[in-house]
Amino acid sequence: MGSPDWDLLSSYAGILTLACVSVYAGSFGSLPVRSPLKSEESDGLYIDTSQKPEPTDGSPSEDEDEEITERMSINDAWLFPVFGSCVLFGFYLVIKYLGKEWINWLLSWYFSIAGVASVWKSSISLTRFILGDVFWKRFERISFIIKKGSSTLTSLSWRTPALLLFPVAAIPSLFYSFSGSHSQSVWVTNIIGLSFSHNALSLLKIDSFYTGAALLTGLFAYDIWWVFGTEVMVKVATTLDVPIKLLWPKSLVLSSERGFTMLGLGDIVVPGTLIAFALRFDHHRALQSKRPQQETFPKPYFYATLTAYVVGLVTTMCVMHFFKAAQPALLYLSPAGIFSFFLTAAIRGELREALAWSDTPETAPGQAAAERKRTELDRM
Repeated sequence: MGSPDWDLLSSYAGILTLACVSVYAGSFGSLPVRSPLKSEESDGLYIDTSQKPEPTDGSPSEDEDEEITERMSINDAWLFPVFGSCVLFGFYLVIKYLGKEWINWLLSWYFSIAGVASVWKSSISLTRFILGDVFWKRFERISFIIKKGSSTLTSLSWRTPALLLFPVAAIPSLFYSFSGSHSQSVWVTNIIGLSFSHNALSLLKIDSFYTGAALLTGLFAYDIWWVFGTEVMVKVATTLDVPIKLLWPKSLVLSSERGFTMLGLGDIVVPGTLIAFALRFDHHRALQSKRPQQETFPKPYFYATLTAYVVGLVTTMCVMHFFKAAQPALLYLSPAGIFSFFLTAAIRGELREALAWSDTPETAPGQAAAERKRTELDRM
């Protein structure tokens, strides 16, 4: 038996680290931002700050930067493999019959522009996390409002650090578009790709465990068919030079001579949606407890599904390494995520509650109290 290939093992470790950091950050980014009701009637309950009413003068509210996002339903989940297959096969036909040069040129510019917005949003989230909400809200808010008569057509609002971060966020896309060094563009690709996955996990929220199971099951079959049944997936993934994947050099000194280990963003975002849902369920359970004011809370479902993700990804890499063939990561990640959540609920005796919980804005604790408070204020 030969000595271990430390260069290759280091690349697996690098990709695994990037994927886990992305899932971890994106999961916490999907949590609702809540603040305590400062009222004797609130009894310490929390409300979602994104549910506050807009000011009547059309100016952006204090917490307008907290977005209310639609949840993915089970019907949406079943359509994902269908639309994904159409897009994937369309790319394959374009590459096969029209060549890769112009599609790579077009997509590179598209993702460069989208990358500016994505990196900007992620950098704002990171800065806000580092500074803390209290300190962040001390900065001045700059608003742009377009009105027609008394009605507001649109309004945009940012705090001053966000505006200062915009030119910084444009740097990765500029490097990606104009840098002639492939080794530099790899790390820039990772920065843009990590921001894409972070924002996707923050915004793409499933509404229940059943939706997550349907999404993972459908894309489980999708991945197996397009990887094992055809050359389509491997051909498209290795041909398109766009930041929709993470790359790590197969070298301890980060040299690009031996190539790169690759992981598609879909293998982060798709299982990550269930991991983020598990964290929101942990958060929901904490808010239902007698100590909702605590900033930290137990996360058994989150850690169980995140651990299962690590095990599934390591398994993928081991199989790929020993069989010397590309592997559909969701073949291992999908069942790992579904069964880890289900088994955790069963072991804890919370199976009925976990399967029945629906993550919708209306179910936020304190929401009813907040609505009553607003109604009373409107009547005054």
